[in-house]
Amino acid sequence: MSKLGIIVASTRPGRIGLPIAQWFEGDARAHGGFDEVRLIDLAEVALPFMDEPNHPRLGQYTKQHTRDWSARIAGVDALVFVMPEYNYGYNAELKNAIDFLHNEWLYKPVGFLSYGGVSAGTRAVQAIKQVVTTLKMTPLVEAVSIPFVHQMIDDEAQFQPNEVVAAASKTMLDELVRVEAALRPLRQGA
Repeated sequence: MSKLGIIVASTRPGRIGLPIAQWFEGDARAHGGFDEVRLIDLAEVALPFMDEPNHPRLGQYTKQHTRDWSARIAGVDALVFVMPEYNYGYNAELKNAIDFLHNEWLYKPVGFLSYGGVSAGTRAVQAIKQVVTTLKMTPLVEAVSIPFVHQMIDDEAQFQPNEVVAAASKTMLDELVRVEAALRPLRQGA
């Protein structure tokens, strides 16, 4: 059974990342490439800034919130980060969530669904790729990049993708399924 975790990176009040992630969750379920799809909202996870005394590589977690976070990430085989761009980079809450763990990320593919203005969050994606590759994650080339995202939020604060965004979602999910299967033996041996 393959499991996909969709991480909502933004924790900002009034954020649009959650409705975008909810749309993508539905799209991932309809795609059918994963047996299970889990939405992981960093606002609900509510990790404090790194408060563990030991290096994450050791897996010697002293806090319950870290053990819970570890179980969530260990329980998925592939990830998609739904992420905004803040000042040409990714947000601190996402970096903090990544830095809490180590082994749980190893050999997992990661797709990026980024959003913003004219750049569609692509600068943030480029910045985070060096972080995820250090953890032996495999970032996909295929991505969902949403420019001028506010134009796709309706009056009920729901995300309404255009045809280009919808097509990019399918392409990224197709590749995520392929790369997850290819990396599975590495995860089993880790």
